[in-house]
Amino acid sequence: MAHPHALDALDAHQAHSRLHDLIVLDVRTPGEYATGHLPGALNIPLDQLTRALPDLREAATRSDILVVCASGTRAENARTTLADNGITASTLTGGTGAWTDGGLALHHPEADRPTAWNMERQVRFTAGAVVLTGLALGRLRPAFRLASAGIAGGLVYSALTNTCGMAALLAKLPHNRPRRGDLEAALATLRSH
Repeated sequence: MAHPHALDALDAHQAHSRLHDLIVLDVRTPGEYATGHLPGALNIPLDQLTRALPDLREAATRSDILVVCASGTRAENARTTLADNGITASTLTGGTGAWTDGGLALHHPEADRPTAWNMERQVRFTAGAVVLTGLALGRLRPAFRLASAGIAGGLVYSALTNTCGMAALLAKLPHNRPRRGDLEAALATLRSH
């Protein structure tokens, strides 16, 4: 059930002033979440969102939901998925980047595993590594340059469509996946909200 004061998007200071009465969903990968997140945010990665829909539908009857990611793109995708399933949510304009740019602190949990790079950094590294490798191997066999051309085309397509296939693939790597029990713990906390 939608709350009358729910907005499509909140800026960092609006979100901060309402943090105590919001359910904050961080839809980044677990590795990104571990690098720092909004205080009290629950990590439900974007690719696990449909699994959480029943609990989110129930929670939305009690509190407004704020969806957060690094820059806002994944949060907007999550908000659309929630809306398609009858769940009203807001997004944090500019994501965690805007939060910290606004002088607000992220919560940094005591990690018992190494911290992963954020997804944007992982994509830049992977794209650069493939391009450099394609160019270097292209000296031996020109066909290897096609890998560099493929990455360039993929980056242009990504910019035009505001999607990122490489990020979707990288999200499936073990360091970006929830550990057993992490999602269940987030859902249990969501149920008790």
